[in-house]
Amino acid sequence: MKLRRPAPAQHSETIIALIDVVLFLLIFFMLIGRMDATAPFEVSPPLATTGSDMPAGGATLAIAADGALALDGQALDRTTLDSRLAALLAEDPDLRLRVNAHKAAELRHVLPLVGAAEAMGFRDVVLVVTPADQP
Repeated sequence: MKLRRPAPAQHSETIIALIDVVLFLLIFFMLIGRMDATAPFEVSPPLATTGSDMPAGGATLAIAADGALALDGQALDRTTLDSRLAALLAEDPDLRLRVNAHKAAELRHVLPLVGAAEAMGFRDVVLVVTPADQP
């Protein structure tokens, strides 16, 4: 009597290879796809001029970390600040405004003041920054 080996059972196709292919495709499309929204027009960000001397002249607006305001070293509230800036601008239409905000000041304290200064007619608003240490 001759014993036959049973024929190996046919395994169903494993889907592990298919899962690998799908994973590779997912990674590929994630790498080549854009994840940010693009503007329908060209946007050129402004260039920072760190390391150069700050322009001289003008008024200096200081903003503390808690949002307190001072104009040329004198503490003011927002309504007084607006009237003082308007008076300074009436005296000198080419007046430069330097905004010196504390590094911990929130943008909600800084940006409305910059926007208001531009709306008043300041053509040159300079944000004072401290350059990072060079490695």
